[in-house]
Amino acid sequence: MIPGLANIVRIPDLRRKFLFTIGMLAIFRLGSHIPVPGVDVVRLQTLFNQQGNVFGFIDLFVGGALSRFALFALGVFPYITSSIIFSLLEVVFPRLKEMHREEGEAGRRRIGQYTLYLTVPLALIQAIGQTLLIRNLGALPDARPLVVGEVVTTLVAGTMVLTWMGSIMTEYGIGNGVSLLIFGGIVSRLPTQLRQTIGLVKVGESSMLFAIYDVAMILASIVLVIFVTQAVRKVPIQYAKRIVGRRMMGGQTTHLPIRIASAGVIP
Repeated sequence: MIPGLANIVRIPDLRRKFLFTIGMLAIFRLGSHIPVPGVDVVRLQTLFNQQGNVFGFIDLFVGGALSRFALFALGVFPYITSSIIFSLLEVVFPRLKEMHREEGEAGRRRIGQYTLYLTVPLALIQAIGQTLLIRNLGALPDARPLVVGEVVTTLVAGTMVLTWMGSIMTEYGIGNGVSLLIFGGIVSRLPTQLRQTIGLVKVGESSMLFAIYDVAMILASIVLVIFVTQAVRKVPIQYAKRIVGRRMMGGQTTHLPIRIASAGVIP
C-alpha cells in the first residue's frame, strides 16, 4: 500500500489522475452545499433531525446534500438504479446480452447510452417525489407549479451532472467514478458523526465503551470488505502438450483466479 501511495508522487501520469480525481470530488462537495432555490433549508434540517434514522441514512450516501436539499440531493442513485435495471434486462433480452458481449466496446458504449436515457425519467420521478415530500412538510414556502418545476429541473440537472462527472472520473481519474462519488459522500459525513458521538458521550447519553465498540466495528467491517473483495480462488489449469514443427509446446500448469465476490453489489 505504501509503495502504491509513493507512486502517486513519483509517476506524473498517476499524479495527474489523482489530482483530477481530487478536483472532481471537491466540485462534488461544493455542489452538495449549494441549496436548491425556493427551499427553506433551516426548516428542512429541523425536520430531518426530528424524523429519525431513515432520512439520515439516505443523507449519509449523498454527503448531507439531501438535508440541505442541495444541487446534488439525488446523488447518483437514479443512474445506479438504471444500471441495475439494464443488468437484469440482459437476462431477459438476449439481444442486450449479445450487444454487451459480442459487439465489444461499441456495444458497451451503446448500452451506456441507453442507461443514461433511462436515468433521466428515473431522476425525474425521484425529484418529483422528494419535492412533493418537502412541500407537504412545509419546507417549500412557495408551492406554485412554476417553483415546483424549477426545483424538480434543478434536481434532475444535478443528477445528470454527477453522472457525467462519474464517467469522466472513470476515464481520466483513478478507479470507478460513481463509486468514488458515493465514497466521498460517506467520508464527508464522518466528522459530523464523530462530533455527534463525542457530544453524546460528554452529556452522558452514551458511554465511552459503546463509542469505542462502534469505531471497532466500523474498522472491522472495512477490513472484512477489503478481504472479501480481494480474495480469489485459484483454479488450477493444465495445458495439453502439442508438437509444433520439431518443438513440443504446452504442458504448462497455471491457475485461473476467480474472485469470491465477482458479482459485486449487483445482486
